[in-house]
Amino acid sequence: MVVALSGYYGFANAGDEAILLALVREARRRGVEPVVLSADPKGTEALHGVEAVPRSKPAALAALARAEGLLSGGGGLLQNTTSNRSLAYYLGLVYLAQTLGKPTWIFGQSLGPLSPAGRRFTAPALRRSRAVVVRDRASLELARGLGVAAGRLRLGADAALLLEPPRVNREEGLVVVVPRARVPQQANLRLREVAERLRAHGFEVLVLGFQPGFDEPALELFDGFTRELSGDPRRVLYWIAQAGYVLSLRLHGLILAAAAGTPYAGGSYDPKVRAFCEESGAPYWELPGDPEAMVRVALHRSGPDKSALRDLRVRAAEGFNHVWGRPEPGTA
Repeated sequence: MVVALSGYYGFANAGDEAILLALVREARRRGVEPVVLSADPKGTEALHGVEAVPRSKPAALAALARAEGLLSGGGGLLQNTTSNRSLAYYLGLVYLAQTLGKPTWIFGQSLGPLSPAGRRFTAPALRRSRAVVVRDRASLELARGLGVAAGRLRLGADAALLLEPPRVNREEGLVVVVPRARVPQQANLRLREVAERLRAHGFEVLVLGFQPGFDEPALELFDGFTRELSGDPRRVLYWIAQAGYVLSLRLHGLILAAAAGTPYAGGSYDPKVRAFCEESGAPYWELPGDPEAMVRVALHRSGPDKSALRDLRVRAAEGFNHVWGRPEPGTA
């Protein structure tokens, strides 16, 4: 079965590319071959070894016409705090697929925030989808409020939790710090202060950017530290897997730390960060953050609850099972 995948793909964002990496792997384990709607089809094909087409409507229409369904996700696609245009694009593809008589799946998403008009626009697309799998409890309640039938609705988790970390030696004295552009500058400055204090305690600090072309202004605030910038989820996961601790202003800095078994704490620039930290039992701080408290959690390596993380991984796998069934025997 060939299925079109729609998400924030091809923008060199390591977090979204981590989602896609997991989606492609889990789809193929279930006999599904993805075609990715991408802003950079050649880059997506090179990075993921999968067919990709331009995400613009003419190319997307052709892909949907030959595909046997559309999976929309994962990530925070169905919200209109970023813009109404973004919501219209992603929902437009869902409505287009439904008009063509193709099954649609809303998968691994955080829903909202949505304006009243956004809710009215979103509800029919969700109700007509074969399955709606959300990655947090707030989205589950929102989907229920939008009228999604209980039999089609599942609480899943972020697909990137299922990624396998590389086999590397962990360096307990290494702390990975993940800043983020377009948050209040004070939040990144506080994170720099934390990095300086940790270095004074004898830790090695690696400052890691997740999106070339976006995160450079944040990385510039960390002059004098070792800095890396990559949109490749494998490289990012490699660095995180080596670390003894992660402090992140990006959601997928935390999710990839969870996948790698590295303890972490997060800065809540968005409700989805707070939701993930609360569900995984990990510490978090509201921006801009208290440097003393942030240093303390890193020194004590305060991290998530292992049982809660196991539950999240089970939820992530069950989300795929709800959509496409269990993996074929012998697949890994």
